[in-house]
Amino acid sequence: MNGGFLPVSRKEMKERGWDQVDFVYISGDAYVDHPSFGHAIITRLLESRGYRVGIIAQPDWKTPDSVTVFGEPRLGFLVSAGNMDSMVNHYSVSKKRRKTDAYTPGGVMGKRPDYACVVYGNLIRQTYKKTPVILGGIEASLRRMAHYDYWSDKLKRSLLLDSGADILSYGMGEHSIIEIAEALDAGIPVEEITYINGTVVKAKNLDSVYDAEILPSFEELKADRLTYARSFYTQYLNTDAFNGKRLVEPYSDYLYVVQNPPALPLTEIEMDDIYSLPYMRTYHPSYEALGGVPAISEIRFSLISNRGCFGGCSFCALTFHQGRIIQTRSHQSLLDEARQITKEKDFKGYIHDVGGPTANFRHPSCKKQLKYGVCKNRQCLFPAPCKNLNADHSDYVRLLKELRAIPKVKKVFIRSGIRFDYLLKEEDRTFLRELCEYHVSGQLKVAPEHVAAPVLSLMGKPEHKVYEQFTEEFYKMNKKIGKKQYLVPYLMSSHPGSTLKEAVELAEYCRDLGYMPEQVQDFYPTPSTLSTCMYYTGVDPRTMKPVYVPKSPHEKAMQRALIQYRNPELYDLVSEALHKAGRTDLIGFGPKCLIRPRKFADQKKNEREKNSSQKKKSIRNVHRKK
Repeated sequence: MNGGFLPVSRKEMKERGWDQVDFVYISGDAYVDHPSFGHAIITRLLESRGYRVGIIAQPDWKTPDSVTVFGEPRLGFLVSAGNMDSMVNHYSVSKKRRKTDAYTPGGVMGKRPDYACVVYGNLIRQTYKKTPVILGGIEASLRRMAHYDYWSDKLKRSLLLDSGADILSYGMGEHSIIEIAEALDAGIPVEEITYINGTVVKAKNLDSVYDAEILPSFEELKADRLTYARSFYTQYLNTDAFNGKRLVEPYSDYLYVVQNPPALPLTEIEMDDIYSLPYMRTYHPSYEALGGVPAISEIRFSLISNRGCFGGCSFCALTFHQGRIIQTRSHQSLLDEARQITKEKDFKGYIHDVGGPTANFRHPSCKKQLKYGVCKNRQCLFPAPCKNLNADHSDYVRLLKELRAIPKVKKVFIRSGIRFDYLLKEEDRTFLRELCEYHVSGQLKVAPEHVAAPVLSLMGKPEHKVYEQFTEEFYKMNKKIGKKQYLVPYLMSSHPGSTLKEAVELAEYCRDLGYMPEQVQDFYPTPSTLSTCMYYTGVDPRTMKPVYVPKSPHEKAMQRALIQYRNPELYDLVSEALHKAGRTDLIGFGPKCLIRPRKFADQKKNEREKNSSQKKKSIRNVHRKK
């Protein structure tokens, strides 16, 4: 096995003594050889099995020659939009173009196309008509079947069809990519590789498709949003590797999209093997002159300890992508990587995170899951924790202690988020004490998301009283150990189910807390989440009951402004929202009021502008005297 980065040019391929690569990996991200990047894991895994892989990162999609760097690969092209859906990467929730891209050298925006998988797939097909093309990554995973696309406000076909690809690998992809590679290497035509779990394929007929559930056709889904809601929920119930069914989505009498059951979760040994591959742990040196790749700073000194999430938040796509069964690395694997991190020249003694989708999930939520899978019609934590829930944090506590004991490690932080309702199910509060005493950097970010019961229920989040209990216990623990640390709650506006009434309730909570967030996250309808299905269809697909959906930009602006009611620039929006909600009792001078009456507010605004003007004038005079 060669050391160093994988080849990114024909010259580097030749330097390795190769005349041809087995696979060309095309990515919407810059080439960062670190296990937090999907392209690094898949390419290193293939390399470990003896395959020759070349990487084309961020090709110029306007130039067909950009995908011919290595010539035709022996086995196929692998295509990914990158670590993010390309549309989320490019646009804010208000559909405004973002100014920077953390996954591009120098943070430059515009180095990947919109709908990157579709564009890259068709770009390949312009030159290589028959070469196998396999899609992977989160964009492909979450768009594998018919899906609502927020940016075009349309129901779109499976990405497999629009991209011209042959196979779509969904989920994290380690199992399926090796099976695909071995099948291609054995000479099996790509159109016959239809049987691999964790993949989506095309079929001209269903003669060889067995044990499948037939979903409504794409035409039926387009014609009726309620039909789409039912179809989506069927997909949602079949995301488990142990009990998920094969699903078929018809597009015509001679075209079907077949989703095979999910791939099995990785074992601890498999996870350890994945993270012990010879990553360079940084971006390709060719990016140095451009300023490097900003995203590396977020993960360079962090450890991924788990995958999967049984939290069940409706607005999160992890159920679709990583599944609900927790997969973990061994302590030894994590300690080895931590020691490797301490040897890096810029390491200052701080491990920034030890976690994953949810940091304090270190084992499956109950014992039966690795034999029977997760419950189809029940969540582990919602609406209340299951009686079979195993909330033991002892393994995580032990891991954190071992990491703290490594020479050169000053502090180990937990930043990837904890599930507070899960924490509260541990009876002795050992983890809470460890968390407060050793792993908080003054502020702990948590995600209650909202306070209103109707919204929390649709979000799949615990009742607000659970968060209040956690808040009380957090501050009590900090007082006990003699520390002053604070909670920073993440709050979301405009989620399905939130009317102005619920938005006002959230604003009152911020008032009582004495907290005004600098930034508020509007609900973002990303592909293949329960919440996005609610947004598109107007019903909760779990119950088929109608759901109020705030869609107009103006109403969304009002809901967001209510949470930031102290900002004088948002006065008009807050005032309008309070009038529309019938809550003018919150306009006045009382301690519970959110804003002052207009005349007084204008007077205060004029005073601020006058003071600001005088301050600027004073500064100019000082400069003149100098």
